[in-house]
Amino acid sequence: MKLPGGAYRLYERRLQRAVLDQRMPRHIGVVVDGNRRWAKLAGAPTREGHQAGADKILEFLGWCEELGIKVVTLYMLSTDNMNRSGEELEQHMGIIANTLDRLGEARNMQVRPVGALETLPAYLAEKLEQLAAQTAGAPGVHVNVAVGYGGRQEIVDAVKELLQDAAHAGQDLCGAAQSLGIEDISRYLYTRGLPDPDLVIRTSGEQRLSGFLMWQSAYSEFYFCEALWPDFRRLDFLRALRDYGSRQRRFGT
Repeated sequence: MKLPGGAYRLYERRLQRAVLDQRMPRHIGVVVDGNRRWAKLAGAPTREGHQAGADKILEFLGWCEELGIKVVTLYMLSTDNMNRSGEELEQHMGIIANTLDRLGEARNMQVRPVGALETLPAYLAEKLEQLAAQTAGAPGVHVNVAVGYGGRQEIVDAVKELLQDAAHAGQDLCGAAQSLGIEDISRYLYTRGLPDPDLVIRTSGEQRLSGFLMWQSAYSEFYFCEALWPDFRRLDFLRALRDYGSRQRRFGT
């Protein structure tokens, strides 16, 4: 049942008060899924779905800032998405580039690329690197932009870099294997230096990770929302936070 405007706002304010009294996640990962289906249901071109999704990202980050969330990782373009048709992929990357410009204009968020930049067009990889340098040390939300990202590839890249560093330090392969520990891998991930996500949200009703933060989400809480990403409301976000705050986290079985 759809609430009238006044009742909706009242319910949202009450829910926010309840959420602020609970434990809040430091780091939230979001699989921003459903842009294409949103466009199809609206009878609109796919690019309009991607644009609506990009607009929602800016809105969502504003909610996170208001609620004191410190780190957000946005799964915007996977390595699997890179196999889509040339025209759609080109449009999608153009929208991502525009979104990065808008993030830079905000001047209050620290943006960090998370992914294999070498798989991206040079202009987009360069924009990500420039934005990371431009926003380094910004006081607001730390935003990881997962573009050209694949969880398996991240782990492969981490192991490769670890072994290369071991070789440069004069350590043999057997010695590196003997001393290898969990924290050693963590130090070479794309998200190195950041806390693992406490909460991972996926929109559009799909209940899978699709390779998102596979290593880092070992002990994350998951919240699956039926809303397509462009339709994701602040109320939906507050419900996800309420659900997270009500759980007893268990770091094991």
